[in-house]
Amino acid sequence: MEPNVSIETGCMIRIAVLPIGPIPQPQLRDYVSNLVRHRKVELSAISSFYTEHQKSPFANQPWDNNGSLRLKFMVGGSPSSPWEDFQSNRKILAVIGLCHCPSSPDLDVVAEQFSVACKSYSSALVQRCFAFCPGDYQLEDGGKKGNNLVLFPPADRQTQEFHLQTMMQDIAASLLMEFEKWVLRAESAGTILKTPLDSQASLNSEEVIKAKKRRLGRAQKTIGDYCLLAGSPVDANAHYSTAIELARLTGDYFWYAGALEGSVCALLIDRMGQKDPVLEEEVRYRYNSVILHYRKSFMQDNAQRVSPLSFELEATLKLARFLCRRELAKEVVELLMTAADGAKSLIDASDRLILYVEIARLFGTLGYQRKAAFFSRQVAQLYLQQEDCLSAISAMQVLAMTTKAYRVQSRSTIFKSLSNKEMGSSSADVGKVHLNSVVALFESQWSTLQMVVLREILLSSVRAGDPLAAWSAAARLLRSYYPLITPAGQSGLASALSNSAERLPSGTRCADPALPFIRLHSFPLHPSQMDIIKRSPGREEWWAGSAPSGPFIYTPFSKGEPNDNKQDLIWIVGEPVQVLVELANPCGFDLVVDSIYLSVHSENFDAFPMRVTLPPNSAKVIALSGLPTSVGQVNIPGCIIHCFGVITEHLFKDVDNLLLGAAQGLVLSDPFRCCGSPKLRNVLVPNISVVPSLPLLVCHVVGGDGAVILYEGEIRNVWISLANAGSVPVEQAHLSLLGKNQDSVISIAYDTLKSALPLKPGAEVTLPVTIKAWQLACADPDSATGKSSFGSMARAPPKEGSSPMLVIHYAGPVTQPEQSSSNGPSMPPGRRLVVPLQVCVLQGLSFVKARLLSMEIPAHVSEILPKPMFSESGNTEEIATSESRPDCLVKIDPYRGSYGLRLLELELSNPTDVVFEISVSVQIESPRNEDTTFIDRDAADFRYPKTRIDRDFSARVLIPLGHFKLPILDRSFLSKDSQTSEVSTSRTSGFSEKNMKAELNASIKSLISRIKVRWQSGRNSSGELNIKDAIHAALQTSVMDILLPDPLTFGFKLATIDSSKDSNTDDNLPSSKGSIFAHEMTPMEVLVRNNTREMITVNLSITCRDVAGENCIEGNKATVFWSGVLSGISVEVPPLQEIKHSFSLFFLVPGEYTLVAASVIDDANDILRARAKTDSPDEPIFCRGPPFHVSVVGNV
Repeated sequence: MEPNVSIETGCMIRIAVLPIGPIPQPQLRDYVSNLVRHRKVELSAISSFYTEHQKSPFANQPWDNNGSLRLKFMVGGSPSSPWEDFQSNRKILAVIGLCHCPSSPDLDVVAEQFSVACKSYSSALVQRCFAFCPGDYQLEDGGKKGNNLVLFPPADRQTQEFHLQTMMQDIAASLLMEFEKWVLRAESAGTILKTPLDSQASLNSEEVIKAKKRRLGRAQKTIGDYCLLAGSPVDANAHYSTAIELARLTGDYFWYAGALEGSVCALLIDRMGQKDPVLEEEVRYRYNSVILHYRKSFMQDNAQRVSPLSFELEATLKLARFLCRRELAKEVVELLMTAADGAKSLIDASDRLILYVEIARLFGTLGYQRKAAFFSRQVAQLYLQQEDCLSAISAMQVLAMTTKAYRVQSRSTIFKSLSNKEMGSSSADVGKVHLNSVVALFESQWSTLQMVVLREILLSSVRAGDPLAAWSAAARLLRSYYPLITPAGQSGLASALSNSAERLPSGTRCADPALPFIRLHSFPLHPSQMDIIKRSPGREEWWAGSAPSGPFIYTPFSKGEPNDNKQDLIWIVGEPVQVLVELANPCGFDLVVDSIYLSVHSENFDAFPMRVTLPPNSAKVIALSGLPTSVGQVNIPGCIIHCFGVITEHLFKDVDNLLLGAAQGLVLSDPFRCCGSPKLRNVLVPNISVVPSLPLLVCHVVGGDGAVILYEGEIRNVWISLANAGSVPVEQAHLSLLGKNQDSVISIAYDTLKSALPLKPGAEVTLPVTIKAWQLACADPDSATGKSSFGSMARAPPKEGSSPMLVIHYAGPVTQPEQSSSNGPSMPPGRRLVVPLQVCVLQGLSFVKARLLSMEIPAHVSEILPKPMFSESGNTEEIATSESRPDCLVKIDPYRGSYGLRLLELELSNPTDVVFEISVSVQIESPRNEDTTFIDRDAADFRYPKTRIDRDFSARVLIPLGHFKLPILDRSFLSKDSQTSEVSTSRTSGFSEKNMKAELNASIKSLISRIKVRWQSGRNSSGELNIKDAIHAALQTSVMDILLPDPLTFGFKLATIDSSKDSNTDDNLPSSKGSIFAHEMTPMEVLVRNNTREMITVNLSITCRDVAGENCIEGNKATVFWSGVLSGISVEVPPLQEIKHSFSLFFLVPGEYTLVAASVIDDANDILRARAKTDSPDEPIFCRGPPFHVSVVGNV
């Protein structure tokens, strides 16, 4: 049998192409490629070379009707066939030698070698030797060598091709003339034609007679063959018809089938390759008859050693190739399977090999890849039955073609087919192809068969001496089917990998990865010191609205931005980065990875390799690092592995598809799960872009990075050192706070940082941050009511995230020099540095309870009203007529005229193991209104004696509240709404309760802000107590009385004494000190001040009482006479002013008396009613002044 046969094979002229002398391989391939272009030579083109010596036997040759000679070049020649007489197209009818003149300078030797080579082809009718690139002396000498040596002088390619075309036309014309000679000789003299079927036994007389009768029919069949070779199908068909009739009459079935087969070829050649249903049916009918008669010739003599079965199978293949299309697939499959069954009866193994090859090709043409792969394996097994290296190489190549059908192809084949199919396919399309291939790999459940195929490839590769192919097959076998291989088999494959690698040069790469399995674990987040922030151009706050870059789901700095499927990750030139990957070794041997590093196809990233050892059935997460070197995009498809002596690339996408198949039950096993690794979510490779170098601030707390331990309320400076560790200066910086307890940061030295800009690389700046420890939340609800235990100290660690964070947004220059010629962004990003202010707050002084204390002491009536005066030291002095000086905590009430004592008492407990000293200071602001006479204060800061609280003890701290009275009773305090009350009577009769509470809370807050309770423990520990809640609770009910003045203020004083009399008065007399003599008329004045902004009409009355509280002016037992009016005094008091009313008293009995002034306000406005806490518009308002003490002495 012959390979690649078809019905049209019978019209092809075989020409042996032989290299003569040494020829370099590139030149030989070039000569052959130019030669095979002339497979078809038109008859019209050879007419100039054709000479008709006598009447041509080809009477119907189509010279002007697209007739042609078809040539088949047999490079290297072919051995002669014993069936050349039966089918003339099997003969080598011409020999062409190829010579490279520079390699063969002696043309005599070339001519001799060509002559010797032609002796092997006795059937050759034409012989030519083409000598290319001859030298000058060879051109001169070549003309003497005869017509068989044709020289091709050096020229351009077009000239060479034209020269070669001319020579081929000459050869075709010579062959045509030789065919005519042979046909004429055969018709006149006849010829004896034999086949191996005729020479198998000695011929008896009867067979000789039969052979003579058959000779004529066989001669007609052979003449028809030469007519086909000469390009005259009409003449060929006539001779074939004669041969068919003669063979049928003589019972020569074998030649009958041959003649019938030739007639089909002539029919197709005559139709010029056109196909129609009628022609197709005719061909099918005739070839079925051909196959039948070939089978008949075999059945006549079963003892033959040479069987015509190969011709029957060859005819079957020709018919199958003619009908081979999807519409007739069923019929073609039946023919091919019939031919496959006949392969068992073939004697020659080479015929069986050719048959399987042709069947595999035809199944592949139909698209039946699995059947084609099956017969290809049969071919490979026939090759493997031979022991030579070339057969092993052929088996390896044939098995490589079956890997696609069995889904075990090499990755290099996949990539090559993808690149040929779609050069511009996207990565998503490539991923889909990978996924489809993985699913198809396991959906067929061919695991055992696939292992067999890979094992055959491994065996053939080893025998062929191809270590790279052997390594690839062993890697695919071990990686894909390790669950089905015993530990001993796994170790054997590992040894095969190592042995193959020893025969490979160092640094050899293979497209098929072996072990380990690698999947992407995660991209580590940027640490808080290296967060990257996109800069918003044209905005002063360039960091606003941006979040740190990185592939993470949530960050405390983001504000709910939507997450895309693929995150953006920014890397910086010159700053090392890390990628976490997980390795798995599911086999039963120790796996040593000589080196592993990230696979980056771009040239702007340097990956750092590392060595890893994986025990059997284990997994490990490692960090692979690298360094971005230039601006651009970075794509990380996988890792580069140097293992088992070969370098391979492991793609993350392959493992993702493998795990997807395992989840769907399509894959044999999950290599990570069987190694005990937990299930990991699918990690997407983010879009990684590299930006130019950025500044890098590195911070540390001076004195150590540990938490600062503070007691509640303690104030301390924390020094933070910032150093620029980058290669770009810091030109912009902004400080802000984040997290809980931000109000605990009192101050930050932002000016210090701003003055240090630009902060050059290597420079350092230190910032002081003042922190006040916050109040711990009460763990025990009883502590708020004073029932907490004071014997133990709370030392629980602070809650995570309770400390504030200092956020520094900083950036380098807006544009950088290296960006002027690059395509990078015009504005490089900035950075965010988050500095946690680690503060551990311990419980300090705790409040037990707070209460308000008040007392009123009458003032003495003198010539002047007592006025408070404040010295620079902060102590209070009173100028009064009394010889004694009250304690500094007792202050004159400037709004009531009496000594008022209002104290806030705080009971504090010390549960710590240190001693605290408490100091109280009050900040007083001078009033803006200068119309008042009763107050005269300057802004001051009062400090009171310190209070010591030992450990595990309690103490009471008194906070005076005497200086917080408002100077004016104003409508704005009682209501925010100053509109008139003309809309409705109900609205004018009362004020909004909501506004009252708001004003009340605002007043309490203002009061609290002016009272400071500070503590000190030791030399360096000091702080401030948070008394807001305590004061607020204590003053909630009485703050109106504390803060608001009375509408009217009453005061008494002695009338002015004549200056001459005053000058003669001794300072030691009692009168000069405010005492009053009995039995003398004493002039006095009562002062009434209006503390509102509206006119008030009052009905004033004055009462004098003795020590028993009895009225000593009225009644039968009156002891005091008076002059003037003491009751029913109707006066109008202007707003924010005072009036005086004079009267005189005459005391009959010395002793202690008390003067009290009171008034009734009839027509009260809404302010007075609100201050008096009454809602009735008709109810009069009664105002009573404080008692004034009068000391009456006897007259000496």
